[in-house]
Amino acid sequence: MSIQNMLAATVFAFTSLTTAHADRLRPIEATSIHLGDISGVAYYTAEPDGFHVVTTIAQGEAGTPIRVVSVLAPGQRVVLSTADRASRLEISRQGDSVLVRKANAAVD
Repeated sequence: MSIQNMLAATVFAFTSLTTAHADRLRPIEATSIHLGDISGVAYYTAEPDGFHVVTTIAQGEAGTPIRVVSVLAPGQRVVLSTADRASRLEISRQGDSVLVRKANAAVD
């Protein structure tokens, strides 16, 4: 099984378990994310050094998957955006919660 097929199967499995507009995540609970024609999933695990947010994205089914791991302390965030900045997604930690939302173009 190729990496693209494994990613597609993983994305399908996670997507079928979650709702598309989840604002607040629970540990290990994945949510679908979309940045224009780039899509994927994001989830987090609670570790002693912070919340490890794992984001896997690809462009279409044939795109090379990219995995980004961010460690967030309370109050921190990570913003994912396309090159033209038309699509922006913010993943933030507020206390013991992780929130996923569309970000404003002016935020940086």
